[in-house]
Amino acid sequence: MKDNIKNILKASWPVAAFEKLSGVVRRFSFAEKLVFYVLAAILIVSGLVMLQAVNRSVSTDVPAAGGTFVEGIVGTPRFINPVLAVSDADQDLTELIYSGLMKATPSGALVPDLAESYTVATSGLVYTFTLRNDAYFSDGVKITADDVVYTINEIQDPAVKSPERPSFYDVTVTKIDDRTVAFTLKQPYAAFLDNLTVGILPKHVWGNMSADEFPLSEYNVEPIGSGPYEIGAMHTTNKNMIVMPTEYDLVPNDRYALGAPYIKDFVVKFYPDEASLLAGYQSGSVHAAASIDPADAATAAKAGTVLTSPLPRVFAVFFNQNQSSVLAFKEVRQALSDSVDRSAIVSDVLSGYGSPISGPIPAGFLPAESSSSAVSYNLSEASSTLAKAGWSRNASGIWEKKAGKNMIDLSFTIATLASPDLVKAANIIADEWRALGADVTVNEYDLGDLQQNVIRPRKFDALLYGLVTGRDMDFYAFWDSSQRNDPGLNISMYASSAVDKLLEDARGTLDSARQMKDYAAFAADVEADVPAVFLYSPEFIYAVPNNVKGIDLGAITLPFERYLGVNTWYIDTNNVWNAFLQKK
Repeated sequence: MKDNIKNILKASWPVAAFEKLSGVVRRFSFAEKLVFYVLAAILIVSGLVMLQAVNRSVSTDVPAAGGTFVEGIVGTPRFINPVLAVSDADQDLTELIYSGLMKATPSGALVPDLAESYTVATSGLVYTFTLRNDAYFSDGVKITADDVVYTINEIQDPAVKSPERPSFYDVTVTKIDDRTVAFTLKQPYAAFLDNLTVGILPKHVWGNMSADEFPLSEYNVEPIGSGPYEIGAMHTTNKNMIVMPTEYDLVPNDRYALGAPYIKDFVVKFYPDEASLLAGYQSGSVHAAASIDPADAATAAKAGTVLTSPLPRVFAVFFNQNQSSVLAFKEVRQALSDSVDRSAIVSDVLSGYGSPISGPIPAGFLPAESSSSAVSYNLSEASSTLAKAGWSRNASGIWEKKAGKNMIDLSFTIATLASPDLVKAANIIADEWRALGADVTVNEYDLGDLQQNVIRPRKFDALLYGLVTGRDMDFYAFWDSSQRNDPGLNISMYASSAVDKLLEDARGTLDSARQMKDYAAFAADVEADVPAVFLYSPEFIYAVPNNVKGIDLGAITLPFERYLGVNTWYIDTNNVWNAFLQKK
């Protein structure tokens, strides 16, 4: 210790001064030397601590390139392609590897991505985009209007069977020059910009493929895009003579228009089901897991951080008044609505990861002053509503009412998907309605059977189901009377000329304040008519490691949108003096 202190002092002081001090110290007694060296050590350590504190006060940790992030996903991607992506695995990888003219941000705003700028004609019918001059695909080929036109044409080709096709129905796309492209609509559509977040395909890669070759191309699993990441390596397995990816090692796309990501190694692993994914997360094989079951969230939180975001989804029991005569009575529908404890369902089914709702708009997607009325639960009020309308209980305790020459019993069935959460919710609701005095049966269906034999032909009394409304808040497909029959999504076959006008006005205006006013009026009208018992909006659940910073889920509409700000996530940092940050 003595020699170390001498070396520090000798290096810091002039030689003459050090020699003079050294001579004085040599004449100290042993006890005096001990005290001197201890005090000197304290002085040096204190100085270093003070310097470190001063450095912290005048410097900031900033994101730096580096680090490894490993996420597990349920399912195996088949179409990492913005034109064909439909599964969660497809959409997740597509979001990471492709980019569009526009991009949604975690705040919900839409900003230019591959576009440098855009204009909208006063008619609301023509959108003109100028591409960035520095927009490139990850293989180094410049992005032009030809790529944009090609992508939209492929989406519109019925032979390709793109799930994005409805978004570009009656839209004409035209190349003005290499950097300019125009979209012409037949009627104004306020949410059209959101459609232009779809990823752009490289025409030089895909352009010579026929519609039959399109879904079979190797580029569906080895894509070339313009998004934040590109494929560094792909790991595969051979299953039933089919080569399937098991893992992608993604690396930053240095040409990404909005700036290359900080995280250097972004690894995506695929699992057959949620149970194996959760096991992989708990064992440390993966660092992150999305869309986990609410019941598993508490367990996941022990290994990291659980982030949540409200989803624009509406779960409800939809009434088919055409098939069930008893549900055609408004007082019956109102009593059924009043006798459901929505908060209990959110607690028991979603483990608290959701919000109860009383109307057709997801929780939190309207300003507070425009929201529908508060969620109510009042079993005695429900009974009173029926009694006042002339209903009475029979010997079995079931409500009944004379209609003409016949007696109508409050008896009906609930159809739902055979998934644990929906079945559990359906049985809770059925028990509550039995407590009211209704004869209720729950019928479960697998997805294909439910869609083809129940929903499409509208063969149900009541249907417990969920609607994904999306970020654009366009409720036309779900509630306009023109959408009552298949393939429309107005599954309760609700009809109201007043609501039709509100929905058409809302989707046609570019004035957001007017749109919110129309939607608030729409929600109030639907809630008053009780075509369904609105239950809850769930939350998206994302388990991530504690060392990853910069994740802002914001308001997402689909699971893949957790990656909207992925290029700003970071693990490593550099300590930089504030003066340099200000100059920068």
